Amino acid sequence: MMNKKNILITGSSRGIGLEIAKHFASDYNVFITGRDEQKLEMLSKQYGFKGYYSCDLSLTNGAEKLISGLNTDFDILINNAGMYIYNPIDKMSPIETVSSMVLNSLTPYELIKRVVPYMKKQKWGRIINIGSISGVMGEANASIYSMTKAALIGLTKSLALELAQDDITVNIINPGWVDTELINNDNLEDDFSKDEIMETIPQRRFVTPDEIASACEFLISDKAKTITGQSINICAGLSLGC
Repeated sequence: MMNKKNILITGSSRGIGLEIAKHFASDYNVFITGRDEQKLEMLSKQYGFKGYYSCDLSLTNGAEKLISGLNTDFDILINNAGMYIYNPIDKMSPIETVSSMVLNSLTPYELIKRVVPYMKKQKWGRIINIGSISGVMGEANASIYSMTKAALIGLTKSLALELAQDDITVNIINPGWVDTELINNDNLEDDFSKDEIMETIPQRRFVTPDEIASACEFLISDKAKTITGQSINICAGLSLGC
């Protein structure tokens, strides 16, 4: 029996990240991350994850702490952790701006930097960044989010070229509105309602976390070994306009 590959999924204590982790739990050694250590421990026991580490990836040393804390080589990395802030640019605080840039762009860069040596050594690796349709199209009142997710697209394309000869693929999935806690957050109603959001989506439906997980499964598989550097929109047509 072949040894299971190690997969690290950031921001995996809820929402898209948790769904991806659950999706891979039976066939991979899944390592999850988040800020709530008790919740990570509970989820690991519940779903049989291989390991977990609690840290704040919005801090500049977060990636270093995570990799050293887990002390494991990874075959697959899924950069899912992110921060969405809906605010006009003149209302953004310095802390919100810096934290968004670190978590959404710099941390994925730093994590990739730390897992790539092992992937190069074994001549195989899979890296998936979870971006956003806002990084493709732009979003008013979410400029820092759009900017950092657009940066993630540029990073994906550049690294796909850089790592291609080592059989390491790098792709990015850009979800639209996904049916997670964010959609069901009462605070969201202060800006726009679920019905208003639905009216902007051509298919008049939200993307499900399982659909994102299934896309990750395909990109990791041998069937997708020639797919690299691609920016894949999973958005129910949102990127096409209403």
